[in-house]
Amino acid sequence: MPAKLILRSVILLILFGSSAFAQKQQIDIQRIDPAFWWAGMKNPELQVLVYGANISAATVTMRYPGVEITRIEKTENPNYQFLFLNISAEAKPGVIPITFASGKKKRVLNYELKKREKSGSEYTGFNASDVIYLLMPDRFANGDETNDYVAGMLEKPNRAELFGRHGGDIKGVESKLDYLKDLGVTALWLNPVLENNQAHSTYHGYAISDFYKVDPRFGTNEDFRILTKRTHEKGMKMIMDMVFNHAGSETWFVKDPPQKDWVHQFPEYTNSNYRLSISIDPYASKVDTDKMQQGWFDRHMPDLNQHNKLLATYLIQNSIWWIEYAQLDGIRMDTHPYPYKDFMSAWCKQVLDEYPNFNIVGEVWEERVLLTSYFQRNSKNSDGYQGNLPSITDFPLKSALNTAFNERDGWEEGLLRIYYVLIQDFAYTEPNNNVIFLDNHDITRFATSVGEDINKQKMGFAALLTLRGIPQLFYGGEIGMPGDGGNHGKLRADMPGGWKGDTRSVFTEAGRTASENELFHYISTILNWRKSKSVIHNGKLMHFIPENGIYVYFRYTDTESVMVILNNNSEEKTLTTQRFNERLQGFNSAENIVTKQTVSNLQSIVLPGKSATILELRK
Repeated sequence: MPAKLILRSVILLILFGSSAFAQKQQIDIQRIDPAFWWAGMKNPELQVLVYGANISAATVTMRYPGVEITRIEKTENPNYQFLFLNISAEAKPGVIPITFASGKKKRVLNYELKKREKSGSEYTGFNASDVIYLLMPDRFANGDETNDYVAGMLEKPNRAELFGRHGGDIKGVESKLDYLKDLGVTALWLNPVLENNQAHSTYHGYAISDFYKVDPRFGTNEDFRILTKRTHEKGMKMIMDMVFNHAGSETWFVKDPPQKDWVHQFPEYTNSNYRLSISIDPYASKVDTDKMQQGWFDRHMPDLNQHNKLLATYLIQNSIWWIEYAQLDGIRMDTHPYPYKDFMSAWCKQVLDEYPNFNIVGEVWEERVLLTSYFQRNSKNSDGYQGNLPSITDFPLKSALNTAFNERDGWEEGLLRIYYVLIQDFAYTEPNNNVIFLDNHDITRFATSVGEDINKQKMGFAALLTLRGIPQLFYGGEIGMPGDGGNHGKLRADMPGGWKGDTRSVFTEAGRTASENELFHYISTILNWRKSKSVIHNGKLMHFIPENGIYVYFRYTDTESVMVILNNNSEEKTLTTQRFNERLQGFNSAENIVTKQTVSNLQSIVLPGKSATILELRK
């Protein structure tokens, strides 16, 4: 062999050997959670999860002004280390070099400490001045067809499958922001957008497989951050749906957990008994309690153990990370009573300590007022429990609204159902902070509940948008989309016009039917009127016991008053108003906010059959 070829072979062998040696010396770090943090947070302690093959063998050191490692926790799984950093108020934004060393192996991780965009007190949250629009990203609009199929994702797109991936995404939502603004809503709640890399039925988002990553079939983390920014530019807010009770079975830390008690385990598969009442039951047995709190929500949704302190901190920090990263205006917490209630209380407190004007609504799927009010902050519970939760989902009122317009009034039936729910508001510390709704992604659509009767739908929306609380609409409700809660695939149908090739688009007036436009304009008129009405946002509520199928209530302040009349009779009625003089005194006329007509005689008001009349009173 020529000398030059021999020399070249030796050089290549040396280079290859050096490369292989360097790879062997490389310390394996597969992920860091959270990947970065911020300077100037109120809570100075940060838990950093480090994951990689045998990472526990590495010694960790760092030097950065104002930041120190206070302790390191290693678990029974050698693939984990948990670093606890103290980030003082003096620490400046920058890059923190953290060195991992094991024998001759060394790796420097550059951990970024970012500058905050605003202080915690500047996050204002959502409130009763808002109207929330709930949408399911996979079923709303497909704005980027290139992410319908993503390599590495277990479930492939199939729009023909009711429970399959249909291709809706974050870009699709962004493309419809003008539609939502024109409709008159002021806040968006998206069903979970985080990665759900499960084998099937992952479109809903509630089987999270990565708590720090947007599902790539929806887009990227940056896409979600930009969507929130665009939402703010349109004068709307963003509420993020979160899940702490369970994760997806394909979650990386479920498949390789740091500790055996990271996820609740039974000798054989055991699902929850779904009895939320156990949370407040003074006589509950341990076996029933354990099954509710530790049983799995579903076979592909392992139950997380929030009494594991490392996991508890991981979840709390995750929610704070998303608030800060995406500039959120609120959180909706799924299955709020299912995790350990002491943990949920601690989580609410830590979030609100960091963001005192923020808002969180917890899903409490119970139709008994005392069961829902138990979780709201400052409730005077006999067991001393303080949930620290600002807002709850008002399922009792939802149930009343879904039934009332289908019944003739009796002692407790018909409009009396609404009345009897509202008189129990003494149980709530903040009834005006309840999220009120007619339907959502889990239950039969309101249109179906009332037999697709447009007059009943109008009555329901009129009540929803004028009663106390924070109204929430479910996508498609504004056009009367039907859907039975017994079939989630049909309940969560695609919004017509959100996909290329759809035969029509309900996002435009031309694409809607006459009845769809009638309902849309009715709801939009009330929504856009409501935006500037502090009397509806924060005014007091006074109602009069429903009589003869007619329910009258007022929203009022010292200077404004709105009279709402629900006529549950099929026929036209003339209402003599002397009974309501307590609230009508001093007012001479009114404007019907839907028809824009002036009502000059307040002593006697003509009410169409099956109707709601909203009158803004004038002096």
